[in-house]
Amino acid sequence: MNGIPYDEFPGFHVELVPAPSSFTTSIGGGQGYFIDAATEIEAAPGTERVAQWLRTTVGAATGYPLPPHGNNWNRILLRTLPELAEELGSPEAYRLCADGYVLAVDGASETGVFWGAQTLRQLLGPDAFRRAPVAAKEEWEFPAVTIHDAPRFRWRGLMLDVARHFMPKDGVLRYLDLMATHKLNVFHFHLTDDQGWRIEIKRYPRLTEVGSWRARTKFGHGASPLWEEKPHGGYYTQDDIREIVAYAAERHITVVPEIDVPGHSQAAIAAYPELGNTDVIDTTSLSVWDSWGISENVLAPTDNTLRFYEGVFEELLDLFPSEFVHVGGDECLKDQWKRSPAAQARIQELGLADEDELQSWFIGHFDKWLSARGRRLIGWDEILEGGLAEGAAVSSWRGYQGGIAAARAGHDVVMCPSQQVYLDHRQHAGPDEPVPIGYVRTLEDVFRFEPVPPELTPEEAGHVLGTQANVWTEVMEDRARVDYQTFPRLAAFAEVAWSRLPAPAERDFADFERRMAAHYRRLDALGVAYRPPTGPLPWQKRPGVLGRPVDGPPPNR
Repeated sequence: MNGIPYDEFPGFHVELVPAPSSFTTSIGGGQGYFIDAATEIEAAPGTERVAQWLRTTVGAATGYPLPPHGNNWNRILLRTLPELAEELGSPEAYRLCADGYVLAVDGASETGVFWGAQTLRQLLGPDAFRRAPVAAKEEWEFPAVTIHDAPRFRWRGLMLDVARHFMPKDGVLRYLDLMATHKLNVFHFHLTDDQGWRIEIKRYPRLTEVGSWRARTKFGHGASPLWEEKPHGGYYTQDDIREIVAYAAERHITVVPEIDVPGHSQAAIAAYPELGNTDVIDTTSLSVWDSWGISENVLAPTDNTLRFYEGVFEELLDLFPSEFVHVGGDECLKDQWKRSPAAQARIQELGLADEDELQSWFIGHFDKWLSARGRRLIGWDEILEGGLAEGAAVSSWRGYQGGIAAARAGHDVVMCPSQQVYLDHRQHAGPDEPVPIGYVRTLEDVFRFEPVPPELTPEEAGHVLGTQANVWTEVMEDRARVDYQTFPRLAAFAEVAWSRLPAPAERDFADFERRMAAHYRRLDALGVAYRPPTGPLPWQKRPGVLGRPVDGPPPNR
């Protein structure tokens, strides 16, 4: 790639997050660019949505109308140049050039143009992230730079758990905007769990009538004696989901829904007791779970259960056009299956060895069902147990080993090891950290995360679709808590997912911290309640609320 690596040009700094692949600058040569009230947008065919996004965001922040191009020489030029895909190695690549009277954003596709527009906004300064002008400016200066940029991975994901604590629709849309700011492009939407069912399924109305709310909620980790003694719940209507998916698509983000089977299903069983192992327990006595952990109440491996969830997935496919559909498959306790005559009879009928193979059969059924409809199944790495379903992809969360095994078997993998990129884990070992969970994962720890295990050959590494940060919300009761756990670490994760960084030990964290000084001001303008570098603010603390900290360094395997 032509150009100068972002951190090697002497005396000049571009404070971008994530870092671009390369840039050159016209210091001592060409002139920069200025956006003012006369600036227009010339949007070539296929870039009109990006132009509208710029008017909505940069136009609002500057107070400038940014009308379609007429005869004014002062313009932002948006174009698609497919040859950039080959030149820069990705259909999401872009080139940004500011020199004189034109600010040109060229992309290998509309997606590339959109990512270039994100860089444009960052280069205008933190006030470009506000919703209205905060100071009268005759013009906004833009540096004289040429940037060439392309992502390392095609899957740059964020998983948001809305089952444990519901996030209203506006909060989800806000997180899609925050993802776009950081050039993340896959939103893994964790919609169901033991503690709540969050999506309307018209043929099964009790899933939301009963399954979407619980009578009370554990406050803190499962060992905490504290309870919030009021109902908690909520769900998204199908029109809400259509809005979320369309909003994401406008920001070049794919929404991957997750419906968890066969474990993590107590909310569904509470709504429809026949889905549970009725020959083992009285499933009519179950309610939506109000605590945390792993429920032993799992789906019964019956034809009725399969038909029920086929109905759920039929409605899901009408709402989500994504290539992948996530089916969970994690932490399915087998105790009830071991005691269930019906489950044991199904094992014998199918000629299976044990309950692990029964789960593999269950997941395999939906792998075939989804494949027949042109979709691909993805699940947590427990779907490896008992044999990996043919054609399935794996979210490797229990360290790296599941991803390594899957890639070596020729299956695609998304790397999201819990000890590295679970953002519910605490950010500091100090006593003021609110509801401390898991290992300490600092901003620098996330910045030094490497998604591709060195054990993989180049061919095997080609199965690593990308990486994902996961936000589990058991101890995040509101948006401010989600912000605190997610940021600023999501910015470091975004750089790992987008930028072609050196080996972890060779990465320049001092330079990243320098760029973050500017990025914190962007997050301030966006109203993100991130964890300050100096520690939590008084109102971000949760004194006396028990967590579950794990001491020592996390295993790197």
